[in-house]
Amino acid sequence: MFSRATSFFRSASPSLRKVKFSYLSVPSYLQAPLRSVSAMANQNALETFEHNSIIRSDGDKRIYRAMKLNNGLKVVLVSDPDTDKASAALDVHVGFMKDPKDLPGLAHFCEHMLFLGTKKYEEENAYNKFLSEHGGMSNAYTSSENTNYFFDVRSENLPGALDRFAQFFLCPLFTPSATDREVNAVNSENDKNLQQDPWRFNMLDKALGNPDHEFTSYGTGNKDTLDTIPKSKGINTRDELLKFHSKYYSSNIMSLAVLGKESLDELSEMVAPLFSPVENKSVEIPFWSEGPYGPEHVKKIFYAVPVKDLRNLSVSWTIPDLSDYYSSNPGHILGHLIGHEGRGSLLSELKQKGWVNSLCGGQTDGANGFMFFRIDFDLSEEGLEHVDDILLMMFQYIEMLRKEGPQEWVYKECQQLSDMIFRFKDKEKPINYTSFLARRMQKYPLPEVLSGSYLLTEYRPDLITMVLDKLVPETMRIGVIAKKFADIADQKEKWYGTEYKLEDIPDEKIKKWKNCGLTENLHLPPRNEFIPTNFEVVPREKDSSALPEMIKETGLSRLWFKQDDKFLLPKACLSFDISSPIAYTDPLNCNMAGLFTELFKDALNEYAYDAELAGLSYDLMNTVCGMVLQVKGYHEKQPVLLRKILEKLTDFKVDPKRFEIYKEMYMRGLRNFYAEEPYQHSIYYTNNLMAEIQWTKAELLQSAAEVTAEKLQEFIPNLLSKLFIEALIYGNVTKQQAKEVMEMTEGILKEKCGTKELLPSQYKRYREVQIPDGCYYLYQTDNKVHKSSSICIYYQCGMQDTLPNMLLELLVQILAEPCFNILRTKEQLGYIVFSGVRRARGVQGLRVIIQSDRPPQYVDDRVEAFLNHMETVIRDMSQEEYDKHVGALATKRMEKTKKINEQNMKYWSEIISNTYNFDRDEIEVACLKTVKKDDLIMFFKDFVAINAPHRHKLSIHIMPSSEELNTNTVSPEDNGADLLPVPTNLPKPCVVDDIADFKRHLGLYPLPKPFIDIGKAKSKL
Repeated sequence: MFSRATSFFRSASPSLRKVKFSYLSVPSYLQAPLRSVSAMANQNALETFEHNSIIRSDGDKRIYRAMKLNNGLKVVLVSDPDTDKASAALDVHVGFMKDPKDLPGLAHFCEHMLFLGTKKYEEENAYNKFLSEHGGMSNAYTSSENTNYFFDVRSENLPGALDRFAQFFLCPLFTPSATDREVNAVNSENDKNLQQDPWRFNMLDKALGNPDHEFTSYGTGNKDTLDTIPKSKGINTRDELLKFHSKYYSSNIMSLAVLGKESLDELSEMVAPLFSPVENKSVEIPFWSEGPYGPEHVKKIFYAVPVKDLRNLSVSWTIPDLSDYYSSNPGHILGHLIGHEGRGSLLSELKQKGWVNSLCGGQTDGANGFMFFRIDFDLSEEGLEHVDDILLMMFQYIEMLRKEGPQEWVYKECQQLSDMIFRFKDKEKPINYTSFLARRMQKYPLPEVLSGSYLLTEYRPDLITMVLDKLVPETMRIGVIAKKFADIADQKEKWYGTEYKLEDIPDEKIKKWKNCGLTENLHLPPRNEFIPTNFEVVPREKDSSALPEMIKETGLSRLWFKQDDKFLLPKACLSFDISSPIAYTDPLNCNMAGLFTELFKDALNEYAYDAELAGLSYDLMNTVCGMVLQVKGYHEKQPVLLRKILEKLTDFKVDPKRFEIYKEMYMRGLRNFYAEEPYQHSIYYTNNLMAEIQWTKAELLQSAAEVTAEKLQEFIPNLLSKLFIEALIYGNVTKQQAKEVMEMTEGILKEKCGTKELLPSQYKRYREVQIPDGCYYLYQTDNKVHKSSSICIYYQCGMQDTLPNMLLELLVQILAEPCFNILRTKEQLGYIVFSGVRRARGVQGLRVIIQSDRPPQYVDDRVEAFLNHMETVIRDMSQEEYDKHVGALATKRMEKTKKINEQNMKYWSEIISNTYNFDRDEIEVACLKTVKKDDLIMFFKDFVAINAPHRHKLSIHIMPSSEELNTNTVSPEDNGADLLPVPTNLPKPCVVDDIADFKRHLGLYPLPKPFIDIGKAKSKL
């Protein structure tokens, strides 16, 4: 399956789109005429498709209009009167495949530069400042063929945001000062990726193709490619940026999606004057008649060395571009079969052998004119020694598919699943939706822009056979990744330095795989019994509560219930917090709880896979308190899946062979932590120092060696012997059904395990370390893999409560944009610059995270200089600007949830934190509107200012172990702006050498109090 494993070469396209209607019967929403011209269509439009001409899902209440403007720019307008955020996105059909040969990374650099000032809005941060002040955000990405820009904003402020956005494509400045500085951000972004295996192997895979093919180009860029080398050749990068934008940023290869609460006519009147002036330069979208891998590049195998301890096998073929066949999607049908995980599947048989842990397969995007079909395997230790046998079995499965031929029932099942997904599709956040639509307009006709990536309407067995015929040994390419190849690697990839060895595949192996024959253990999957047929909304509860309510409590469990009255979809979420006092008592038990949950999911995988395909999934994960079990999706067959989970859980037998495989995987995962990025290390150590108890990776790794299959088997019944379960059932369920689910859960546990209730003193929740007033602690460690440093500074601000929560969030709202503008854009401290709220165990504070090429102490001082400056900014802020920030924060907090899962997680977070403030947004925003500027200034002076009486600072400094950091201070000439002065009275830190000793000598905050009276809630039962 695509989603089960990460391809280390290219992101797999979402090929496993699943389905519902018969290809012989066309649903009502496909019966509308595909084109009509609106009387209201703007005079700037060449053609218009009105709402009824656009294929939509049944539950989509938004109103659409699609247009092609006179300048060729494609537009989709979305009118949603209920939206609280407006959004827009523009996709340009050009990416890094069109970089000039001597300027790799130019398209990506151009994307960065468009944010930094236009002729109409010259201030570098004008766009982001406007968005920040009006509850919005922005981002962009550059891919091989596309560059996608998007933003959201408070719905009332769409006109102002759209005006600023449009200037990107009309009159960007590309100022010399910003150009000179922003190249450092691109370089920092590249540095961030240098030791990340997915980036490294993506580039290696491309580098082994035809070097003259644009697909093999290096797309990120760095300071050498965009500054140092061009200067040495007399090339002016700024001039080249202007040329690139002038040449390729043409309206005829652009697509724009705009979502707002205005009517379609009002949106049309807003969009046309802003985007009609974008020049049509008649750019032709490139087409590649051949892929990057010719006859001299196939029948090859490379052995590559990863940074982390990974073992992967990848097989790929170049196939024709299937984009035009989206209505039959033959690559998806084959991906569905080859990537299947049920009985008789390739993965099932390889797992039985103990060779493979996971598999994903299917079509992936290449470029206009070609695609790829990939099959990727995650290997066990033994599997690494059986690569040829794995490939033999892979070809046996492919041969079985040829022998069986395309099966119409398989197509219909995929069609049924895909239609179901589209029909009951969740609403998305506006910013995600517009970015998606802008990209999809480049791939599908305007009337099918919503449906094209979902619906299957044409059965084409000939195309399935055509793709299957491409999957032969003679044209394949193989990659094997493992640490063991360090001894044989004799080449190094240019951009990331990945070591590898490339060999021809011997003819005798090709012949063996070609004549692989069949094996009876591999066969087509059975029909999916989990596909739901009941999509009815259950009867409404009388006198139903607007918020979750406790409906049942025993000594063993407490049940919260909320019937969905918002989304009205045939879906539900069942969540169970299973508390066990022995789950986290020591590192050994923590390891065994983690291994138990992973082995359980592995054992149930064949059964649960069909349910997952049919939109019904589950997860079981270990926590510091025990385990969390969640079952989500279509409600009809949730009780069936839950019963199977509970029966398996309570009668679980450890398979010794699978145990050894998963223990090795688990320990490898712990060891691989050393190769995570520096900023992730800084977050980890912050959490470790602030938690009452958190076993370290080293402690877990040391004790993991002690775990045996026998010990784990003994541990499981002990884990389940005494429990307290707190559950939330939310969605398309009745109160009686919720009670029956809880009764079934308790009944199975009592019957199978003799589970008893916990004593009140055994119900354990860990607390947060309390930093004393006026203290500043510093913890320093190194990262042995990456060349960057990182800091995480945490200013602990005390217990969470309604007013402190809003004061801290308002402070973060005001700090966010200038933090990014000053520390990243102007001072260029690094690509990753983040400021925000940290909350854990009822305690909160301000957190700043930066990953940089400069020494951590220098960056720490720059943060202090920034915060010192912001005290003055807040003090001098006008009431109008202050009110904008209050409104922006209120907009963010009151944004409506778009998906049933999202709403469920809001409720669930209140339950697992034992706070139960289910109406938190309403309550806290009401409080926010009473906060005065003086209140915020006092909060800053109390907790953040340098001489604050309640200042509690913890700094984590992560140093690279081998690379020299940039020790040059940034001068005004370098960064185009005066550096803020570092305060002279900064306190000296108390250095933490021993984390356990540090925590031993500090107090703990109390746990947060419940917002509601649990006793009163019980009394109503």
